Amino acid sequence: MDCLIYECSILLGMAIDNTTAVTYSSANNSYLTFCKLHNLPINPTPKTLSYYIIFQSSHINLKSVTSYLTGICSNLEPFFPEICSNLAATLVKHTLKGALHHRQPTKCKAPLTTVQLQSIFAMLHQSQDHDNMLFLSMLNMGFPGLLHLGERAISNKPDLQDFHKIILHNLLSWVGNDYEFLLPTQKTDTMFEGNHVRISQIIGTPNPQPVMGCYLYSCDQLFPLHPQLWLCNDGSSPTRSWFLHCLYQYCPSEIAGQSIHAGGATALTEAEAPADLIHRAGC
Repeated sequence: MDCLIYECSILLGMAIDNTTAVTYSSANNSYLTFCKLHNLPINPTPKTLSYYIIFQSSHINLKSVTSYLTGICSNLEPFFPEICSNLAATLVKHTLKGALHHRQPTKCKAPLTTVQLQSIFAMLHQSQDHDNMLFLSMLNMGFPGLLHLGERAISNKPDLQDFHKIILHNLLSWVGNDYEFLLPTQKTDTMFEGNHVRISQIIGTPNPQPVMGCYLYSCDQLFPLHPQLWLCNDGSSPTRSWFLHCLYQYCPSEIAGQSIHAGGATALTEAEAPADLIHRAGC
């Protein structure tokens, strides 16, 4: 029985991704702090949850409030089994709806355009610097592949870096004028199987295959024994802040990590790609 309890604890700990667990812990702490500040019992009644939504929506983005509620429910359900039904209460739902209606307009980053992508390519495609080739390859993979920044770069925080999420060099292969690879499991991959991603050229954009070919040649010369696909000149894996630092050297401030995903979806739409294909690729 002790062995079963031990194994159960391990499996329960692996059920939630590390990055999600950190967010859930932050949500739990914010709720407990809110209750302490306002002298409220921590019992998550519909009224208390409604007050929490009102309080938090004036401090953080409402989308984050919704995520926080999910985290609070996950952490407090063992102690307050009724919390899930309380979250579905009319008072809570109407408070969220009212907050959405009352909030300030959402400020979104602009999508990366094909003109901007071509401009970056023109400046870097002849560079012999390994880091420039790395950045250009990551950019030209993310744009047509509709990949999020976290799927190409590792977390800035060492304790959240997970080798199981790193794309491996030996799992990339050429397919005609395209290339494909296995995208490792992410927190949205409930079956933990990963996804096969095929990168093809979008009309009006640089061909991603020769860009990747130049990077791989440089990588093989510098790091012939490293298993990771993405490696900086110093042998480290590129972080999200590293990629954004490179991006901001060529793009205005209204462009960010998610702009590449949005720009790729826009380019596919302009190229009259089927809507279901764009939806599947961007999930």
